[in-house]
Amino acid sequence: MPESSGDSSNGKLLFKQKCGGCHTLREAGTKSDVGPDLDAAFSASKGEDFDESTIRATVRDQIAYAVEPMPRNLVKGDAADDVAAYVATVAASPAAKVSLPPGAGGNDPKLLFESNCGSCHRLADAGTTGKIGPNLDQLKPSEAAAEKQITNGGGGMPPFKGQLTPEQIKALAAYVHRVTTGG
Repeated sequence: MPESSGDSSNGKLLFKQKCGGCHTLREAGTKSDVGPDLDAAFSASKGEDFDESTIRATVRDQIAYAVEPMPRNLVKGDAADDVAAYVATVAASPAAKVSLPPGAGGNDPKLLFESNCGSCHRLADAGTTGKIGPNLDQLKPSEAAAEKQITNGGGGMPPFKGQLTPEQIKALAAYVHRVTTGG
């Protein structure tokens, strides 16, 4: 596999969309105990001054050769290089900050879903195929139930209170309800 530096900004967006539902990474604002905490996983390596390219290659290999329960082929090619570059840049680096690509932030509920929920949940409107949590197209939660679950977590789902603003949680719950029920 050729050495590539990757685009950390795009990697952050992809990480939030594809990986953040399972991995804790401080800079991405993700919290989960499904997969390894990437800040903890790379803390010793960063403390020993490992070259960032070594960490990038490790992450890239973990993506390319995923072992269950990590899904295979979440990202490929340049997208995998971007995620690896992002993780290598920010993992276990408290001062590290990477901006999302222009136009990829805010309170857009579809982007919020893709970035925070899609790696675990299937939702046709968002184009996500997660299989860890319930298929929301089938579950069709009420807006109140979705808001409560997003806020408090439970049943293996992490709470998003403190990670997302109350406005983002409300927008996300309304979006999930609307696209699954037509309401």
